[in-house]
Amino acid sequence: MFDIDRWQEIWITITRNKMRSVLTCFGGFWGIFMLVLLLGSGKGMQDGIFKNVNGFATNSCFFYTERTGEPYKGYKKGRYWSMRNRDITTIKEKVQGIKYISPMHWGNQGSNNVVREQKAGSYGVRGVYPDYFNIETQHIYYGRLFNEIDMKEKRKVCLIGTRVHEVLFNPGEDPTGQYIRANGIYYQVIGVIKAKPRASIGGRTEESVMIPFTTLQQITNNGDKFWFLCITGEDGYSCDKIMEDVKTILKSQNEISPTDPQAVGSFSIAKQAETFDMLFTGIDILVWLVGMGTLLAGIIGVSNIMMVTVKERTKEIGVRRALGAKPANIISQVMSESLLLTALAGLLGLSVGVFLLDVVNRVLESSGNDATFFSNPEININTAVAATVILLISGLMAGLIPAWRAMQIKAIDAIREE
Repeated sequence: MFDIDRWQEIWITITRNKMRSVLTCFGGFWGIFMLVLLLGSGKGMQDGIFKNVNGFATNSCFFYTERTGEPYKGYKKGRYWSMRNRDITTIKEKVQGIKYISPMHWGNQGSNNVVREQKAGSYGVRGVYPDYFNIETQHIYYGRLFNEIDMKEKRKVCLIGTRVHEVLFNPGEDPTGQYIRANGIYYQVIGVIKAKPRASIGGRTEESVMIPFTTLQQITNNGDKFWFLCITGEDGYSCDKIMEDVKTILKSQNEISPTDPQAVGSFSIAKQAETFDMLFTGIDILVWLVGMGTLLAGIIGVSNIMMVTVKERTKEIGVRRALGAKPANIISQVMSESLLLTALAGLLGLSVGVFLLDVVNRVLESSGNDATFFSNPEININTAVAATVILLISGLMAGLIPAWRAMQIKAIDAIREE
């Protein structure tokens, strides 16, 4: 049953020793405050990193050509090579589990290579399959994405990024149906796009002109060559297995040694995500260790100050024992005081920490910097509850030794003490 008189007595004792109470509270405040800041910062780093790849199909892998690392069939080590259209056909036929596939071809990028009337800018020009927009998803602001008919007929159409739209067109102007000149060739604009992921493959989409792959391949007069390939696997298929099979085909069809470790470069979103998961698991463990260490230091400070309090109140405790107070009453008073001080300090530290994280989050949002690697620092409700429980348990533990010390005081010895 809740004893109001006992808690009033505890509160009077606390207010009577204001300076000591402040020092006692600061230990718990600082411990929980630092724990909240560390956990929130770790969450902010994690969200910032993963937002950079949010929008890429998670089961995606990418391949690019490198110099050969071994001599093979009369070819010397260090040979340049290129993928060909036939490789795509073979990969589609022989590799199981492929959902989307798109080569990527780059056009020349020079000074003011993209022009409309009197306006110009320097932007990347890329050729891709329609499937690419399922691998790197897009926000569509005007018009549409190009399709298989655009590819088959090698139409001179293009998609422009939002930054290209801002520079070449008036604010709010719909560019669809109008023409721009990219690397000396006129294309009709069919849409304005911006990539959903912050990270980019082959250049920022906002600052790019996207053209059907077959159109750009013909215009650049590179035959059937290309140097970069994007693939997304079906759900349930191992990205590692797809990468292994694709590399085998590329090597066999391009006179590359099967044991060459460097000729076919590759990376995968799934592998990167797995690496980041392991990294942030380690960071979470480290944050909890450091945070708990800080909290433990604060609790030790609380316990030490409570020991001083018990020593100064030796005579008072002795008088209470002489008047018939039971050991349980003495123990409960000391532990209740420790719990109350720790709880007040900890909840204040929790509130200040959450408030500071919210201020940082608002500043980041108002800055509008999409390239940041730190985003949405916060702690979830489960973490806050766990921290509160740990705090309350720590408050009880901080009062154990002082309470035991108070219980050992004999009434006659305490009354005689001056």
